[in-house]
Amino acid sequence: MALRLVEIYRPDDGQALTFPDNTYDLLGHWTHALDDNQRVDRVLVDVDETEALIDWVDQVVATDYRVTLQSVEATLPRPESDEDDEASSDEEEEEPASSSSGRVGREELYEYARTATDVDSIYYALVLLSTVVAAGGMLRDQVAVVIGAMVIAPLIGPNIALALGTTLGDADLLGRSVQATIAGVGLAFVAALAMGVVLPVSPETGELAARTVIGIADVALASAAGAAGALSVTRDGATALVGVMVAVALLPPIVAVGLLLGAGYAGAAGAAGLLTITNVAAVNLAAVCTFLAQGVRPRDWRDVEKARTSIRAALALWIALLGVLIAALWWAS
Repeated sequence: MALRLVEIYRPDDGQALTFPDNTYDLLGHWTHALDDNQRVDRVLVDVDETEALIDWVDQVVATDYRVTLQSVEATLPRPESDEDDEASSDEEEEEPASSSSGRVGREELYEYARTATDVDSIYYALVLLSTVVAAGGMLRDQVAVVIGAMVIAPLIGPNIALALGTTLGDADLLGRSVQATIAGVGLAFVAALAMGVVLPVSPETGELAARTVIGIADVALASAAGAAGALSVTRDGATALVGVMVAVALLPPIVAVGLLLGAGYAGAAGAAGLLTITNVAAVNLAAVCTFLAQGVRPRDWRDVEKARTSIRAALALWIALLGVLIAALWWAS
């Protein structure tokens, strides 16, 4: 059971917050007066309670408050599991679930997305280094080196943030994620293009030739990568490892485009470009669908309609694009 310690800082009214009965399964609640006429309520809850709890705080403590979340590695005595407490499980089933079991809260997802879309010198350096390593591995036809490049590539964050912004209808997050994605992909393309101009490139090299052939298996791989990326974020899992799978779908194809185009193989570069577009569409479509299945929704009801419009537009775009590409593949075969 993943736990969170929720700290609620607010003006001191001399009393602890009174939570609705039988609504939240609180494992602990402590309140303390602080300096400057402030009070803090510390609440220990299961991770899938945090989103609804913070939404309730936002409604009850209308102004001048701050909530912080801390991940709890362990606590004693050990909390009872849902399997040991059937009554608690029945109550949870009757409640309108705002998040699926075990999913981190919306605010934690936002924090991940904000961090992942920070385009700084480290981000550019990692993209550039991963591009150089990937290009070297592809030109030498060494799979292990290409895999090493995908470990370095920081491409999972902006793409998952793009899917999250689409799901929540957050225009600011969408703009930041699109900017970070374009910056990373653009830098990888330009660096690979420069290497393609000065280095000997053969389109028959196995690692390059593999990126000029598109099939249904590639769509399935990219879709699985997008779904795995969204799941790893919502479950607070090992995103670094899943990021390798997302990079599989994104980094090698764009590096292949730059290398082949720089060497003058426009036809092969075009095929690699189609693979890149196909993978981007499949990753984002699968990630959006996964967020929806996990119950990720906007907090404010006024944002729900914006989210619906954003989701419909994105789903229509990605599905139409994938449909055209798959139809073209079928016709070409």
